Amino acid sequence: MPKAVPEKAAPKKASPEKAESRTALVRRARRINRELAEVYPYAHPELDFENPFQLLVATVLSAQTTDLRVNQTTPALFAKYPTPEDLAAANPEEVEEILRPCGFFRAKTKSVTGLSKGLVEQFGGEVPGRLEDLVKLPGVGRKTAFVVLGNAFGRPGITVDTHFQRLVRRWRWTAETEPDKIEAAVGALFPKSDWTDLSHHVIWHGRRICHARKPACGACPIAPLCPAYGEGETDPEKAKKLLKYEKGGFPGQRLKPPQAYLDAGGRPAPPLGAVPEA
Repeated sequence: MPKAVPEKAAPKKASPEKAESRTALVRRARRINRELAEVYPYAHPELDFENPFQLLVATVLSAQTTDLRVNQTTPALFAKYPTPEDLAAANPEEVEEILRPCGFFRAKTKSVTGLSKGLVEQFGGEVPGRLEDLVKLPGVGRKTAFVVLGNAFGRPGITVDTHFQRLVRRWRWTAETEPDKIEAAVGALFPKSDWTDLSHHVIWHGRRICHARKPACGACPIAPLCPAYGEGETDPEKAKKLLKYEKGGFPGQRLKPPQAYLDAGGRPAPPLGAVPEA
């Protein structure tokens, strides 16, 4: 009787029975980041912006909505109010009408006009390049500040959004649940120079593969390093169907993405009101 052909072994969980040493954790965390850097060599901020002011406003608007929706909305906002002075003096009702597609448009109008007034009154209409100054602005917390510092000023920072929080806990980099404590715990595992790109890698992976409800474990390039492998779909073919954005063959979130992303096969998002692809 012929021997049965054994099925290909699934990746094993990266969770040893005994506690992981600090040294082993640092090595595993840095290896995950290196491998994600190979998977997402074109990772970048997924908000469209041309200057620090636009990035600051777009980041504030991105709360409780998608970057895609923000990118579809901000062209009209910045065309009408290109500077902090313009937005600070704007009629709130007119701003609300532009921001309506972003959701929570009244609160967001108050935030972006308020931070614009803060920029004019405290910083001469210029976006400051220091954390302690940015967080003084209405609606600007550490997460928003680090997005601006890392991507508009080239100053390292860790962006602890919902994707980042979920993944670093799944990977057992930290058990902390408060953003500032997560930021400190994860930051201690990496050189400061890695922080901004690390944030992009983790957030991109969370949006494309390691989803909140149905992580695509069977299509995950770092499955052998993940203690949570098996929480999601492990069948490779079924997992591929869960992939989002360019990994699943769909457009990304930026209307005007960097050339490196386009060169890698990524597609720009459709403008607001465009007919969805069939």
